[in-house]
Amino acid sequence: MMKIPWAEPVFWGDEKKFLIDALRSTWISDGPYVHKLEKEFARRHGVKFCITTSNGTTALQLALLGLGIHAGDEVVVPAFGFIAPVNMIMAVGAKPVYADVDAETWCLDPALVVRGISARTRAMIAVHSYGNVCDMDLLRRIARRQGIFLIEDAAEAVFSRYQGKLAGTWGDVGCFSFQATKTIAMGEGGCVVASDKKLYDKMRMIRDHGMSAQRRYWHDGPGHNFRLTNMQAALGCAQLKHLRKIFAARNKVYATYRRYLTDEKGMKLQFFKADVDPVVWSVAVLLDPDIFITDRDGVMGALMKKGIETRPGFYTASQMPFYQSPSMPVAERIAAHVICLPSSPGLTHPEIRYVCDHLKNLRRKKL
Repeated sequence: MMKIPWAEPVFWGDEKKFLIDALRSTWISDGPYVHKLEKEFARRHGVKFCITTSNGTTALQLALLGLGIHAGDEVVVPAFGFIAPVNMIMAVGAKPVYADVDAETWCLDPALVVRGISARTRAMIAVHSYGNVCDMDLLRRIARRQGIFLIEDAAEAVFSRYQGKLAGTWGDVGCFSFQATKTIAMGEGGCVVASDKKLYDKMRMIRDHGMSAQRRYWHDGPGHNFRLTNMQAALGCAQLKHLRKIFAARNKVYATYRRYLTDEKGMKLQFFKADVDPVVWSVAVLLDPDIFITDRDGVMGALMKKGIETRPGFYTASQMPFYQSPSMPVAERIAAHVICLPSSPGLTHPEIRYVCDHLKNLRRKKL
């Protein structure tokens, strides 16, 4: 029986070398690799500025604080996706307003965003789930017409493209994650990107205790410690050297899953529109409960008995009482029936076939 984890990082050749260099330099907090990572990430994304953060969640909080989102404001957020954007909206005192998602792409539905906008709306957050990218052209037009900010949560879509333009570069601020399972895997870490100098200066000040860039221990306003370590940045710099390998490996994994699962009865892969060129973070499949012998969670349990670790779709805010969200039927259906299959870039063809064969075997015999 194979043992296949849902995700695990792959190191591509220079991580150990760069990490030892960072340790020997004695710069283990801030340091040269942090600055190099910021410069290189901004260059590759065609933006003026990049600020590294301690993780993708603090990147979202930094974006909201930098844009001046506070108590009394409303922020439109998709009903399906990891809960971090909702938590950070609440952390700055604002109110999340939920918009349901598209049934095929599982991303923010622009038509429903418009319905959620009120006189108190200051921003929307487009969450690019699993490597897909929202309809950013339309969302950007809505944001401009309504006079609100557009924030991108590209934690799961690092280096995915929409209309040839990288995720995270369409809005006022793009937020990224470098957590252990992500496309750039540093254990933890994240960043924000922007091209507005005034916004960049404000976010950099907030990230470092509100401290002035010109005067040590002089604080221009309230801030946080969202800083990244030099050691984590060293891992990121090493991986940016090997992006072609990373893209090729992830694309091969996704293509292999497509080979075995496309058009299979009872299961539907996430849909990517023609203008999206994804770097798939997690291969997610929507299961038809009428076709499988058990529900989604039962399928996960059966796969685990075969050594295959999976993850469920994200629970929606409407399913969790704390968030007091109205019902979101499309998001709730996706959340109840999506299974995320092993998606590590190091997966082999036999491992993927093993996963797919056992998933198919859990369907009812008489289809």
